[in-house]
Parts: sequence; C-alpha cells; structure tokens
Amino acid sequence: MTTSREHNIKITKGKLVLEGILGLPIEPRGVVVFAHGSGSGRLSPRNNFVARHLQQNRLSTLLLDLLTDEEAEDRRKVFDINLLADRLLTAKGWLEAGPRTRNLGIGYFGASTGAGAALQAAARERSNVTAIVSRGGRPDLAEPYLPSVTAPTLLIVGGHDEPVIEMNQAAYEQLMCGKKLTIIPGATHLFEESGTLEQVAEQAGRWFVQYLS
Repeated sequence: MTTSREHNIKITKGKLVLEGILGLPIEPRGVVVFAHGSGSGRLSPRNNFVARHLQQNRLSTLLLDLLTDEEAEDRRKVFDINLLADRLLTAKGWLEAGPRTRNLGIGYFGASTGAGAALQAAARERSNVTAIVSRGGRPDLAEPYLPSVTAPTLLIVGGHDEPVIEMNQAAYEQLMCGKKLTIIPGATHLFEESGTLEQVAEQAGRWFVQYLS
C-alpha cells in the first residue's frame, strides 16, 4: 500500500489566490489535476475518493478550487469554460515550476463541466500534458478545441446518463488523439450507485499509469 501525504497549498497569480490539496506519494509517476464540475471544488467527496485511488498507484494529485468563493456565487463564472481552462493552465504552470512536481508529466481529470475545461486547456497548451480522463463529462463545451487535443483521452459515462452519453459519443468522433469511450452499466450522472465510482477510479488509474509513467 502506497503511503501519501496531502498538503494544503495556495496558487497565486496577481491578486488571484486558488486553494488546493496536493497529494504526494513516494516516487510519483506523474501528477493529475482535477477539474471539478459546477458547484464543486477541492473538497468534493467523489473526486477525493478518485484522488486517493490514484495516489495508491503512485500518482500525485492536485484537487483545486478553480474559482474563488466570491466567483463561485456567480452562475456565469461557474459555466465560463474559458475562465476555468485559464485557471487549469495557471495550475499547470505552478506544477511545472514547483520543486516537488516540476519533472512530472501532467494529466487532467475532469468531471461534468470540468471536463470541458480540461479538454480546452489540454488543446491550448499541449506540453507535458500526457493523459486526460473525463467522468460524466461535458466535452461538448470544448467542441472547437477537440480536434486539437493530442493527449490520450478516456471518456467515462454512466449507462443511465443518456443525454451525456450522446454528447460524449459526438465528442469521441471529433477527437483525433488516442481515445476510448467507456460506459459503466447501471450508473447515473454522479456515479452514486454501489461500486460504480470504484470502477471510475480503477479505469482512471489504469489510464493515467499507462500514459503518465
């Protein structure tokens, strides 16, 4: 069992301060940045569950509030994919400069709207980004950027999440990178059903280990 330490961190850029949790296992293979869905953040129980599984696979994790508390109250900013992608790129720069993470390949794990932001960020700045996983994601929100994504991308959708299945199937056709679409039977949008989030964590872990190592 891999031991991992979690550190509360702050990423600053001008007046902007973003709070995060950096999980550091011994001898990490890479680092995964989480892009949360609308109304969620670094304390998301689902993403923390996935992050701990990734840490067991010797992957560092960065759970981050992409918006400040004040911004999170503004519904326009919650769905501003351009702004969220900008924040992910700020986090990427922080990781690339940090002594504990500067030599690690970077992956993005996007949930719901966060998946759109992750895909846009990966298309805009490709260097060091070597894998993406989307959980119940809205890749359609990054539609103009999809053909420019080069990092291998895994799209995971619940079998009972019909409208999102169609969005992911359409996005899958537009992706030109290494790609896989997985539908988890019996799961709804939030993967609240017994055993379904474990399947997400296991598949994400395998994908990141394959492409980040």
